[in-house]
Amino acid sequence: MLPQRITLITFGAQDLPSLRAFYTRLGWEDTPTSSDDYCVFTTAGVLLSIFPYRELLKDARLEGLVPEGTEIQKPAYRGMSLAVNVEEPEQVDAAIEKARQAGAVILKEPEEAFWGGRSAYFADPEFNVWEVAWNPSAIFDETGAMISF
Repeated sequence: MLPQRITLITFGAQDLPSLRAFYTRLGWEDTPTSSDDYCVFTTAGVLLSIFPYRELLKDARLEGLVPEGTEIQKPAYRGMSLAVNVEEPEQVDAAIEKARQAGAVILKEPEEAFWGGRSAYFADPEFNVWEVAWNPSAIFDETGAMISF
């Protein structure tokens, strides 16, 4: 059986020190195991790691998809987004302002969502897409992880 949980999300970075610096500017703290070759941020419920893109290709046995020496096109939407859900609607605006100050590309300014909450989107320097959302029916556990909505 495969447990129904997500424990680690890894971004393949083309410029790991730059991407690490971006998340640090957001106010996120990396772990003591972090370096210029690998970086891990602790979040509520899931670890976010940053690993060199080419090394991730090798580790997953995908290096044939992007031949050595091929430049990766940026920005490139990867068909997914991650979300940070917050407890109050005004926290969406504050989080987007912090992302803007850290150097994010704001994709959608904070606005009322069709589903009754408030949301906005930004992309980090390597175009990993994040939503910041307030959902009035969200339930968080004691660690800040959203467990239901």
